Amino acid sequence: MDVNFRTLDLNLLRVFDEVMAERSLTRAARNLSLTQPAVSNALRRLRESLGDELVRRSGAGVEPTPRALALWPVVRDTLRQLEHALVPAAFDPLHADQSFTVAIADATAAEVLPRTVRILEAEAPGLSLRVVPLTTRDPRRQLEEESIDLAVGYFPAVMADLTSRAQAGEALAFESHRLYVGQYVCVMRSDHALARSPLTLDSFCQARHLLVSFSGRPWGFVDEALAALGRERRIVLTVNQFFTAARVAAGSELLSVMPRHFIHSMGVAESLVERDLPMSVPLVHVDALWHRRQQGSPAHGWLRDALVRAASEAYARSLREYALPYG
Repeated sequence: MDVNFRTLDLNLLRVFDEVMAERSLTRAARNLSLTQPAVSNALRRLRESLGDELVRRSGAGVEPTPRALALWPVVRDTLRQLEHALVPAAFDPLHADQSFTVAIADATAAEVLPRTVRILEAEAPGLSLRVVPLTTRDPRRQLEEESIDLAVGYFPAVMADLTSRAQAGEALAFESHRLYVGQYVCVMRSDHALARSPLTLDSFCQARHLLVSFSGRPWGFVDEALAALGRERRIVLTVNQFFTAARVAAGSELLSVMPRHFIHSMGVAESLVERDLPMSVPLVHVDALWHRRQQGSPAHGWLRDALVRAASEAYARSLREYALPYG
């Protein structure tokens, strides 16, 4: 069915957005300060314009149709961008009371959160953070679904995809900011047999390994680098936290690979030694990633700036110890 956009009442989209968010005509009517019959009438008019049922009754609420599910993200993003453009919100961090959910790996959190909390305490004491584990190298779906507001970590495939799309002239749904760059090294307990000399490719492959995998998959970028050389290693344990990996490595014969500048945050640095990897692997690019719907939010922008400041201070310590690039 052809839709005449010029005659479409855009107020109907506000009703549609609220119904989709609440999955209830009653709650949507309350949030919009409308009666339930008014919400039902608005949905009827939008159904007639779009030629789709949009929502069906399901228990005490409503269930969206596939067309509604596909349409909703576009409608929500457009309404938010329009709101930010027409009514830019004043933001006073000292009196802000927003809450944000941030997905971040444990080792990265140990680097940047202490300073971030100090910034919040001094400048935005009413703002709160809910930190959840980073469980994927591609958090775009979580950002799209709004289960998180910001992701901080190493997202090589995501950054490559966004760069490629930008170069092709595509509109991007996500924004990012490079926080810092690090380097991967191999760690082992200080009295490990391999700690007495430089690490060779043969000794690395013959050793028993501990892998840090956020997704739980028993392979990673190190294994891809080895495969390119026709080699492989034996992974006997997979965990999803660097803290756990460091403590296990400090008390076992297992080797692990982790960012060099994280080691001092683990609490067992004195029990570990590090060795350069015997193969070439990419640098660790730690980025903040968010959906572009948040780009115009002053509160979200302030939080991003606080993280950048916190990361810069934490990373300065590593720059004094290791010759690492920033960008």
